[in-house]
Amino acid sequence: MSRERKKAAALHEKMQILRSITHSHALSNTSIIMDASEYIKELKQKVVRLNQEIAREEEATHSHKENSFPTVSVESLGHGFLVNVSSDKSCPGLLVSVLEAFEELGLTVLQATASSDDTFRLEAMGGGESQADNVDEDAVRRAVLQAMRSCGADQGDQ
Repeated sequence: MSRERKKAAALHEKMQILRSITHSHALSNTSIIMDASEYIKELKQKVVRLNQEIAREEEATHSHKENSFPTVSVESLGHGFLVNVSSDKSCPGLLVSVLEAFEELGLTVLQATASSDDTFRLEAMGGGESQADNVDEDAVRRAVLQAMRSCGADQGDQ
């Protein structure tokens, strides 16, 4: 096999590896490289988002004060949202209040993980077809924070 053929074969093999890693369905080398470029951009965005989440978690851990505020992050997922809620305080009925806030917005909880011993943590994925299309991330965040404030106020009244 000639030197040029070996180089071409090695390049083809590397392009197929790149195509596989980036989940590209492209056939031409140019398209494979373009798909890889997009994949790298997506990975960079994920890294930024994860670093922000880590910073928020570290900040929440360091500010373990009595009057610490809950953190609510909402990420849009096409026809739904990924909602992360974290609070140093929990109260009876808090999870129900948050779920009712979702319902009032027309969101259906598709998957959720929650814990509420002394602290409250919730990660929920919600979506909906009708009214949810008119709901944005900020509206979901405000509704969840209002539900948490209401629960805290109700607890203070008792």
